[in-house]
Amino acid sequence: MANNHLTSESKQLATWYFTFAAILFGAQLLFGLVAAIQYVMPGFLYGILDFSIARILHINALVVWMVFAMFGSVYWLLPDETGIETIGIKIGKLIYWVFVAAIVVVVLVYLLIQVGPADATTIWFITEGREYIEAPRWADWGIVVVALTFVANLFLTGMKGKQTGIVTVLMADMIAFAGLYLAGMFFTDNISVDQYWWWWVIHLWVEATWEVFVGAIAAYGLITMIGAHRKVVEMWLWIEVAMLFGSGILGLGHHYFWIGTPEYWWEIGALFSALEPLPLVAMFIHVLYDWGKTQGAEEEKGNEASVINNKPAFTWFVLNAFGNFLGAGIWGFFHTLPQVNLYTHGTQFTSAHGHLAFFGAYATILVGMMYIAVQGTNGIKIMKHTKASIWGVSMITSGVVGMTVALTIAGYVQVLVSRAQMGATWAAYFDGQSGMWFVQAMDWRLIMGAVTFLGFLFLAKDLLTTGKNPVHER
Repeated sequence: MANNHLTSESKQLATWYFTFAAILFGAQLLFGLVAAIQYVMPGFLYGILDFSIARILHINALVVWMVFAMFGSVYWLLPDETGIETIGIKIGKLIYWVFVAAIVVVVLVYLLIQVGPADATTIWFITEGREYIEAPRWADWGIVVVALTFVANLFLTGMKGKQTGIVTVLMADMIAFAGLYLAGMFFTDNISVDQYWWWWVIHLWVEATWEVFVGAIAAYGLITMIGAHRKVVEMWLWIEVAMLFGSGILGLGHHYFWIGTPEYWWEIGALFSALEPLPLVAMFIHVLYDWGKTQGAEEEKGNEASVINNKPAFTWFVLNAFGNFLGAGIWGFFHTLPQVNLYTHGTQFTSAHGHLAFFGAYATILVGMMYIAVQGTNGIKIMKHTKASIWGVSMITSGVVGMTVALTIAGYVQVLVSRAQMGATWAAYFDGQSGMWFVQAMDWRLIMGAVTFLGFLFLAKDLLTTGKNPVHER
């Protein structure tokens, strides 16, 4: 894809980040598909690729492609928001290649070595073994260096250029983004203490800093795509920041039910977990309100044309509004109250929530930013849907929702049989796993996973070719 319409080095770097993010997105879906096949056919790739490694690659590729896309999103919007070129762009490009090389090495080690000795060598060079953040220790430190360089570029640019609410929020958010990752980089012998800090990364990193990031990106996207009034979207952004930080931080307590922390965390976590969907509802209202208001103002002037200048990107942004509320909000709240989590903890309910929440809250808006980058890179004034973009968004969304429903049914069977009827014994676990509904649900999870992957192929085709499509206005 040529960058001949990009005069900003920052935006060029953003396209690099988006490209590698899309590759990792495809890898995430591919290894998820492999793991789903192994779940229903345990002999698949036996002795070649262990299920645990396929799962590690699936989950960690998810986290890393989103981090790449987040960095790309910031490098894309910085020149627009600050009015200047990103400071430190040369070191930013160098760090990009360091980041890519580190990820490639980690993936090759996972695939070729897979299992190491039970000593510090494995922790440093193969995997730390912590779920979701299994990167070896050397890669952890590499990620810290990459993140700090990125944060430095953001701050130097934000302080020198024009000050906007969006950049101010991102500057504050990225300190927490970089800092909270450190909580998962040390080890303690006490499993409760270790899990206590681990949850700081898994919950606070995602449900506080990532959600605030999404709010900032949503504000930028609305201004870019439909010409929304900056004062309106930034007002909503500050309200969302306050509510997301408040509910996201104290809502962390809903994880503490199982790890030996004081009982008062049960009530605090339950209360603020219940509040977490509220800022997501606000975000949903915010997107549709701004769209309707702007469209109505244009129609009053006699202009019947749509105010949206990038329909594929706007579709993904609207999906973010729906998906964030449903996945992170509703499906999350399904099983976080301690009285409910007593039965649902460790079941496929968690997986159902995870699939819809990560997709709805983050993947959607980051794909939308990729489409904004395609539009800018190719100098397209009005970007319309293509057949590939429609098939891509339809199949990916249908696939993820289908997986969520299938996993919810599987979780229901586990709760009913393994927990409520049989009391969470080993025999109960295996009885639940062999139940007809559970088995059929996992088959459907595999089928819907295949639909999602096919949708990604359409998405990839569209991102690569849509800039050459003559239907777009130049």
